[in-house]
Parts: sequence; structure tokens; C-alpha cells
Amino acid sequence: MRVATIKHTHHEHELDTPGKDSWKHREAGAAGVGILSPHLIAAFVPSERSDVSLDRYERLCGMFSDCNLLLIEGDLHADGLKLEVWRPDLGEPPYARFDASIHAVISDVPTCVQQDVWPRTDVPAITDQILKLIHV
Repeated sequence: MRVATIKHTHHEHELDTPGKDSWKHREAGAAGVGILSPHLIAAFVPSERSDVSLDRYERLCGMFSDCNLLLIEGDLHADGLKLEVWRPDLGEPPYARFDASIHAVISDVPTCVQQDVWPRTDVPAITDQILKLIHV
């Protein structure tokens, strides 16, 4: 099974390396910049801060069309099956307590949520649960 991931962040930081040619191309107004190395492919495409639509994910999906599963980490507002990884040292209760769209919580401590709680250290069990959910 081929799995891809997308890391979502709400933090403002430069993904490209300032001063490098790819960064300079974007600064000069390129609509997008691709980088090819012997082992990696990257694309930097500007997105308006106000563009929070799922279209941003659709723009990336073509790059992962040969994958069976695409995991998006860190976006509570995305559609799709949501799982929350939670530990008490985060200092706040699980989002699942307030968000019924979260399917399950992954944690190694007892958690007061309505959703199923899957053991965090049992990666094979988590994998089995995910495969059941996506009907593989």
C-alpha cells in the first residue's frame, strides 16, 4: 500500500529557502516554481491567505494519484475521516470532546470522549482500524 501525507500548518513561515533560485523565481513573480533533484520533487505555488478552500488539497492530489491513502495532518477544518492523536501533556482536552466530526482518538491514557479510543503505541491495531474504515 502506498501512503502519502500532507502536513497542514497554520503558522506563517517560508517553506522555500530564502535566497535560493527557486525563492528568487517566486519573488520575481513566477506563478509557481518546481524543483527537481535526483530523489525529490517539490512545487511551491502561491496561495492567498484568504484561500482556505479544499481546492488547495485538490491541487496537490494529482501529485499523489498513485497512492492508496492520503493522510492530512493538522487540519481540523478539512473534510474526510478525522482521527485525533492526543496526549495529556498537550495541556488541553481532546478536540474530540467538542468536535463530533472526529471519528476516533488515538491515546494511551483513558480519555473522556464519546468516540472510540485506540491505543497510541499499538501501531498495527491503528493500521487495521484505518484499513477497515477505508474498506481495504
